[in-house]
Amino acid sequence: IFSRRGFTAISHYFVMDWAAIWRDIAGGLLLAGALGAWVPNEFWQRFFLVQHPVAAFLWGPVVGPIVAMLSFVCSIGNVPLAAVLWNGGISFGGVISFIFADLIVLPILNIYRKYYRGRMALFLLATSYTAMVVAGLTIELVFKAIGLVPRERAAVVVEPHVTLNYTTVLNVMFLGIAGMLLVRFFKTNGLAMLRTMNVPRSHASHAEHRHHTA
Repeated sequence: IFSRRGFTAISHYFVMDWAAIWRDIAGGLLLAGALGAWVPNEFWQRFFLVQHPVAAFLWGPVVGPIVAMLSFVCSIGNVPLAAVLWNGGISFGGVISFIFADLIVLPILNIYRKYYRGRMALFLLATSYTAMVVAGLTIELVFKAIGLVPRERAAVVVEPHVTLNYTTVLNVMFLGIAGMLLVRFFKTNGLAMLRTMNVPRSHASHAEHRHHTA
């Protein structure tokens, strides 16, 4: 890990991972901010049947994955949106099912269709959706039984101001390490590798063909 070769490999993995997920994170934050600002909590409370506890318990895990599918947000980009839904009144199991559902958002389903054809994509959708609903219901029952379901609905997506606390210190430390990894990445031809990875396969094949025929 501490060798030059190991440090270079770490820097490449670090930047490549961020290059792969930054759009999802940014999209999730933008969507969460838009819904939090434009959609009143009264709508969410009616939609999630907050006034009917039993119905809300059953409805949350059923509708959570559907909201995730329609949001187009993959990976950890769905966490800010989950906070907005939690503040709006979705059940605990609904939040769990929503977070699990990044495996069946529409872009991922399209990938399943391309790789495995339509029938298998529908099978994966049905089985995954069922598993997410059952998991959400089960986890809420277990967490309620041991008293771990949060009572407060005031999840914070972004802090409105900067304060000096342990989070600030950790952020500064992370920025320092990230800066070192970025410098190493650019010094070891990482940018060229990143550009190559972003080239569509068809373009890469044509370029390779021209290289061999030259």
